[in-house]
Amino acid sequence: MKKLQNIKHIFFDLDHTLWDFDRNSEMAFAQIFSDKFPHIATLDFIKVYIPINQECWRLYQTNQISHDELRYNRLKHSFDAIDIQVSDDDIDFIAKQYLEILPNNNFLIDGAIELLDGLKSDYKLHIITNGFTNVQYRKLQNSGLSKYFETVTNSERAGVKKPDARIFEVAITDANASVDQSIMIGDSWEADVMGAINANIKTIFYNPEKSMQNTNSELLIADIQHLLELQIYI
Repeated sequence: MKKLQNIKHIFFDLDHTLWDFDRNSEMAFAQIFSDKFPHIATLDFIKVYIPINQECWRLYQTNQISHDELRYNRLKHSFDAIDIQVSDDDIDFIAKQYLEILPNNNFLIDGAIELLDGLKSDYKLHIITNGFTNVQYRKLQNSGLSKYFETVTNSERAGVKKPDARIFEVAITDANASVDQSIMIGDSWEADVMGAINANIKTIFYNPEKSMQNTNSELLIADIQHLLELQIYI
């Protein structure tokens, strides 16, 4: 496979692509439960929380639930799934504590730093994220990722969320880039891959779970299971 030609700008998703959302979430909940809710077993909670959170984010990205509903539902449905009664006041407390503690944890996806170190001298690197502005900023700062990226385009500032093509258009403008010189890397088929394709941007699907997806678009360059596989293409 020959490396892609004429790529100058690489856009990355943050959560689950570079920043290890699941591991850092587990650490945040472990701290919260240990301090205030010792009867809740973190591992039992995390097991159900991960898929519930992913589904809530899917609904949020497609404008089927609000920001506040996302924060509430992912916790309420997870506690219901493990048959633990938690009051709405406690859910509100946990939601706020979680967003406060979460960015203090800094585990990254395997290969992230090695990849970025190898790319930074040859490409301009950027982030496109649906995450909440303040939380994402703290993740980038605390994990040491911020130094690699020239721009960070988030859905709150853009006014739309991935997979809406308009957030990619805002990101291209933010980066002073062009579509034909850009590529998007992300773990979400709907938000990152199809969103980029809808904006006519080439994309690589980071797919460690080897989920089966299908598109005939020539803009989908590759499906990879480890970040360092990107070095084959860019």
